[in-house]
Amino acid sequence: MTNPDFKTYIVTLKENAAVENFKKAINAIGGEIGHEYSLIKGFSIKIPSISASELHKTEGINTIEEDKENAMPHFAVIYFFIFK
Repeated sequence: MTNPDFKTYIVTLKENAAVENFKKAINAIGGEIGHEYSLIKGFSIKIPSISASELHKTEGINTIEEDKENAMPHFAVIYFFIFK
């Protein structure tokens, strides 16, 4: 899916959530599962941007965060290498 209206999210599920129901909900809105995490009950998903707000209503979802790149400020990198 190369559509710019699609975004990638990291989703965690509640302990009692049915994984198969979640996967069906993602497919129903035209999304796809990217990666299923093994340490936490969670996934990376790619869905239409407009569907993200609807996904919050899905039973069993604990958190939804847009997948973004995080970077250290340059001064933090310099500090790390000077004082390590």
